[in-house]
Amino acid sequence: MIEIFLLAVALAMDCFAVSMATGMIAGRRDGWLMVRLAFLFGLYQAAMPLLGWLLMHLVDGEAIRQVDHWIAFSMLAFIGGKMVFDAFSEDKDQPALDVTSWKARHLLAVATSIDALAVGITFACTGYVRLGQLTVPLLVIGVVSFVLSVAGFLIGVGSGKAVQKKIRPELLGGVILIGIGTKILLEHLLAG
Repeated sequence: MIEIFLLAVALAMDCFAVSMATGMIAGRRDGWLMVRLAFLFGLYQAAMPLLGWLLMHLVDGEAIRQVDHWIAFSMLAFIGGKMVFDAFSEDKDQPALDVTSWKARHLLAVATSIDALAVGITFACTGYVRLGQLTVPLLVIGVVSFVLSVAGFLIGVGSGKAVQKKIRPELLGGVILIGIGTKILLEHLLAG
């Protein structure tokens, strides 16, 4: 069980970092936004291993494992690059990423959870043969991701004012997203 918890924490670190950047961008304690974002991160972090497990049983999961890191990197680099670009745009009062939009929240949730597909494929390869065996691991992954996303958002809001005095939160958030995407890509390329 401790292995599942540690796996969940490792998966949720991307959620934590993106939630922190989102809290900086939001700049205020918006409980409804925080809960919606944390819920989506928890949901997608739990759903992606399930999807990876299902794909391994229904189609060639190895083919997905070959490209999942490229998809995650591309999405995070695109979103982060846009945020960095927009941070230098003329309109300094308009945030580069509208974190209140449904589309942005889902895109961030998908982008930060794509690497969890590989976890589901690993589950299928390491003895999780029945769907029922995944219940506890997926719940742990979802709950840990939710909790760390809430913590990240609150830390981001708390540090957002200090950060804004030195750098635009969108610039920092964009760099964080690009860094996470690069980390995912390098981990998969160097491990493979």
